[in-house]
Amino acid sequence: MLLAHHSLAYDGSGIDGGLYTRVIGWAQSAPSWLDSLVKAWSNLGLALFAVFMIYAWWKARTADSVVMARVLASPVIVVAAYLVNSVLKSLVSENRPCQQLPTSVTLEACPVAGDWSFPSNHSVIAFAAATALWFAFRRLGWIAGVAALAMAASRVWIGVHYPHDVAVGALIGILVGIPLALVAGRAAPLVDRLRSGPLGPFLGTGPLPALETAGRA
Repeated sequence: MLLAHHSLAYDGSGIDGGLYTRVIGWAQSAPSWLDSLVKAWSNLGLALFAVFMIYAWWKARTADSVVMARVLASPVIVVAAYLVNSVLKSLVSENRPCQQLPTSVTLEACPVAGDWSFPSNHSVIAFAAATALWFAFRRLGWIAGVAALAMAASRVWIGVHYPHDVAVGALIGILVGIPLALVAGRAAPLVDRLRSGPLGPFLGTGPLPALETAGRA
C-alpha cells in the first residue's frame, strides 16, 4: 500500500530539478570540511533557534509587556507553522528529490518513501522562529533570519529538498508568523498582571521607570 502511494506521489523535479542537480554537484566538488560543516548545521542547527528564543526571553524581562508577550508566543508560533506545514505536506505528497532522481549523489542518506519533501519542515521552523523574534527584537530577528536562510540552503545542499521546497517552507513560516506575532502583542495586559504575581521572577519587572533610570545614570 505504501509503495502504491509512493508511485502516485507528486514529482517536483520539473519545477527546479536542474537547479537541485547543480547545487548537489557543487556539494560534491566542495571541500570535505565545508560539506561536514553544512551537514552538521542542517542536522543540529534548529537548536540555535531555541537558544535565540531563550535569549529573547532573558532580554524581555526588562522590556515592556508587549515584547514579553511576543517572546513567550514564539514557540507557539513555531508549532502552529509546523502544523500548517504538516497538513500541506500530506496533501501534496511530493517525492524527495533523491527518490525522484535516483542517480543523484547526496551528502545525506535519502529519507524513506512516504517522508514527503514539500514544503521543508526545517525551513518552516527556522523562518517562523525568525519572524516571531523579529517582532520582539529587530536585531535578533535579523540574525535569526540569516540563520534561517542558511538552514534552508543547507537542506538543498545535502540533497534532501528541492529549492522550491525550502522557498515555500520559508514563506509559510513568515506568513503564519506575522499575524500570530501581532496578535500575541495583545496579551500584554495579561503579562502585566502576571508580572505582579508569583511569575514575576520569571517574567521580569519590565522597563525601569524613567526617574529610576535617570537616577542610575
